Amino acid sequence: MTFGPEVLLERLDALETAGNRPDRYVIALSGGLDSAVLAHALAVSRERHGKSLLAVHVDHQLHPESASWNDYCRKLAGTLGIEYVAETVSVDPAGGGGLEAAARSARYSALARHTADGDWLLSAHHRNDQAETLLLNLMRGSGPAGLAGIGLLTRFAAGWLVRPLIDVSRDALQAYAAEHELCWIDDPSNEDLRFDRNYLRHEVLPELDQRWPGVVERLARSAGLAAEAALMLDELAAIDLQGVGGRAARIDIAGLLALSDARQRNLLRYAVRQAGLPAPGAARLATVLDSVPRAREDAQPLVEWEGAAVRRYRGNLYLLPPLSEPILPPEGQPFVAAPVSLGPGMGVLRLAPGAPRGMSGAIVERGLSVRTRRGGEEIKLAGQKHTKKIKKLLQEEGVVPWMRERLPLVYAGEQLVAVADLWIAADAVSEPGTAVCWDERPELH
Repeated sequence: MTFGPEVLLERLDALETAGNRPDRYVIALSGGLDSAVLAHALAVSRERHGKSLLAVHVDHQLHPESASWNDYCRKLAGTLGIEYVAETVSVDPAGGGGLEAAARSARYSALARHTADGDWLLSAHHRNDQAETLLLNLMRGSGPAGLAGIGLLTRFAAGWLVRPLIDVSRDALQAYAAEHELCWIDDPSNEDLRFDRNYLRHEVLPELDQRWPGVVERLARSAGLAAEAALMLDELAAIDLQGVGGRAARIDIAGLLALSDARQRNLLRYAVRQAGLPAPGAARLATVLDSVPRAREDAQPLVEWEGAAVRRYRGNLYLLPPLSEPILPPEGQPFVAAPVSLGPGMGVLRLAPGAPRGMSGAIVERGLSVRTRRGGEEIKLAGQKHTKKIKKLLQEEGVVPWMRERLPLVYAGEQLVAVADLWIAADAVSEPGTAVCWDERPELH
């Protein structure tokens, strides 16, 4: 097939819906053939698509000539009349996934900073990239979601990540570049066969194409079929999730065990994604299903992998990000107009004046601070004759054990006036008053 602005606009138009119509196209401009063609096609058709354009170039500082690549991209954007911004990132290859994965993570973090609400970040991945990704994921033992390869449209930062060239061949892009006399950057690292993708591109796929002509198109078609299968599995998982409580971060164990083994695994993979956690490997997923749901009722099993943890409490399975140790100083942190960060995975505590029920003005005027639990704290609640141990209240409320020691306590001087956003002391409460709000609160129950 041939490629031109008409083909590009047709694909972009087909992806628009009433609830997902971009205000701006943000172009991930590496300076290579693919992104140069994408930028050119968008620039020459701007009167028809009517979107503003921003090109973002990310310098990974992994090649001595990378600064000159920035200069080239800046000139290309200027020639095409596209707003341009460059980001320089540091790549840490010791993160566990290797250099390629570290560079990709740094790149997308930089691109996210320029993708606002209503933006589509356009990446120039094409059909050959799709074939390589399918083979890479096949070698990793991936399931349908991995074999679906590169997604066409996915949520990203505050906007969407869109790959409108995913069905276009590299040959078609080269033909377009030749027709319009475009120049581009050839990154020498793309020839380094130490990288798996380059090995597939230069060694494996040419051999496969000699044996089975058109193999790239066939692999791309297989990726499309796998994507359909993955979508159906997600739809099934969404139905199953409703049957186990409807919350990705907290799953009813009895409902989970009532499903077949395959549906249990499918549901957990889906729930992990919905909870915003990194996917577990097959072995770790098997460990979760073998040990956590079937643990003794009084046990507190824990299965962890990088960036996630699975726990059990009172018949529920909890999917959690890693919980940090309390970061508040022992003497507490002043709690005034500015919100108080409670650390990674713990959210933010803030005051909300004018709430229907909260702390009285007199209490707030005394000056508030936030502390973590030390043990032995007591509080008297409205309608109760006696004070109660915080420990006892948390047990009665069914707060999960791993959060009990991490709950923030609000003090006025040395008087405990509120336990997180759960309770306010009887002699501190007022209607209306200043409420304690806990944004991005971890699961407590």
